[in-house]
Amino acid sequence: MFRSDWGDAQLASSMMMTLKAVILVGGAQKGTRFRPLSLQLPKPLFPIAGVPLIEHHIEQLSKLGAITEIYLIGFYPAKYFYDFIQKCMETYSIKIRYLEEPEALGTACGLYHFRSILLENNPNAIFVLNADVCGDLPIAEMAHEMTMKHNAHGLLLTTEATREQSINYGSVVIDPNGKVLHYVDKPTTFVSQYISCGVYLLHASVVERIGRACSCSDMKQIDPTAKIGPNVSIGAKAKIAAGVRVRETIVLAEAVINEHACVLHSVIGWRSVVGAWARIEGTPISPNPNIPFAKLDNKPLFNIDGRLNPSLTILGSDVHVPAETVILNSIVLPYKELTSSYKNQIIL
Repeated sequence: MFRSDWGDAQLASSMMMTLKAVILVGGAQKGTRFRPLSLQLPKPLFPIAGVPLIEHHIEQLSKLGAITEIYLIGFYPAKYFYDFIQKCMETYSIKIRYLEEPEALGTACGLYHFRSILLENNPNAIFVLNADVCGDLPIAEMAHEMTMKHNAHGLLLTTEATREQSINYGSVVIDPNGKVLHYVDKPTTFVSQYISCGVYLLHASVVERIGRACSCSDMKQIDPTAKIGPNVSIGAKAKIAAGVRVRETIVLAEAVINEHACVLHSVIGWRSVVGAWARIEGTPISPNPNIPFAKLDNKPLFNIDGRLNPSLTILGSDVHVPAETVILNSIVLPYKELTSSYKNQIIL
């Protein structure tokens, strides 16, 4: 994506910009795949080639004189990074600061939350790096490219992956001129062979515009520990609490799914409430994979014995499901206050 035939003129052009940098370090709830090592040491501080992982980022960023400050943003307690920051400021002669999130805010909203600090002294652009990226990053090349693309809102570093690898990363659709047309994080099917490297250079105005997206995301509240997907639609002002699992489900506007509930193959109606540790589950209707050109078989609602055929579980609007109950293959009409578990029933 970037040229390698660099000289003094190109470097000088990038130095004309004023830049800042952000390294997103996450928090204790992240990096679970790195356990048990991350139980004793935050993942961003794990030594790679003899130094903490994010020190590689800081070393490379400090070589570009246009970068005046580096911020670490995350929701680890600040004490974990104090000694590391002091050492790096002394070693690389650059100002470094840790910004602790009040809660897990996510990538974009974390930037927006600290926007007044990030935009102090009016930087032209801000580098944003994921902590778990390690390599020889084209920092100077990206800065120069930004000076050349006056209308660009930002730059995204990508690399190529196989079809099988791409679904495990953020997939990026790019036109022949390098413009990003579409982005899907960990798609369930193949989207593009280009994947995000987790390195961005954003025009400063983008940080302010993030507020529009954050206000949209506030329309639905999803705890970061919830596991969502695949094939889930969540309506405006719905609330998904900690530890919830939702899969193959439609959650309509203003519905609430409380802590550690599990919702599979279901439709949760408007303003319905699912209690903590409850399980709402339907039976998926899929074509038989062993039959060539198989199609969906729309079974009747009742079988020949007059019993309800297993199908999706559907909660009408304003239904309340108590905690620690199971609703399986059932249809619940609106405004019902359930008191126990149900299986293969229509609740009138």
